[in-house]
Amino acid sequence: MRPDRTADAALGPDAREEVLRRVRAALGPARGTPVEVPRGYRRRLAPDQAPGRADVVALFIERVAGHRVPVRHVVADELPTAIAAALWGREAKRIAVPADLPFGWLAELDGVRAVPDTAAGVGAAGFDALAVDGVVTGCAAAVAQTGTLVLDGGRGQGRRALALVPGHHVCVVHADQIVGTLAEAVARLDPARPLTWITGPTAPGGPGARALEVLVVDD
Repeated sequence: MRPDRTADAALGPDAREEVLRRVRAALGPARGTPVEVPRGYRRRLAPDQAPGRADVVALFIERVAGHRVPVRHVVADELPTAIAAALWGREAKRIAVPADLPFGWLAELDGVRAVPDTAAGVGAAGFDALAVDGVVTGCAAAVAQTGTLVLDGGRGQGRRALALVPGHHVCVVHADQIVGTLAEAVARLDPARPLTWITGPTAPGGPGARALEVLVVDD
């Protein structure tokens, strides 16, 4: 049975304006009055949470691990081997990488093909057609307080789809990219860039990387 639209048809422009007039009258003259937003929240970690720089890094690692995300702390010379081990551990055969990923990061790969995300690489066929097993990226910032990664499409990060489509994401975080709080991270970031915030792994079938691994590097 078709719904009766007679009543809807009777509600013309005049009726709509009358409804809006009544809403405005109910709100009163104070509508649109600026409201002061309290800004008294903590912008930095308390001294007892992270007295020094090393403590900020340690807190980040602790929080990431608390999200059940594998995380390793390595020195720069160990990074290529750590990346290779993370990919071998998941039996990856083909991965996607940002076109400007530092070449040295992949120096120890053996038996894993890295496909650059370019028009002639991933873009030509897509992640599914290439049977991409994972992705390696850097990040723009990381938050110790929440164990959060932030990507903004900058160097070594690529487009947003790289972090959101493949099922395995190895993310490299330099120690100097780790800040204590979200407020500190926001202050570092450009809000005009495409920001992707990742906290912990996402369950299979949901948006985001289904398996995340983090490598923290002391340069």
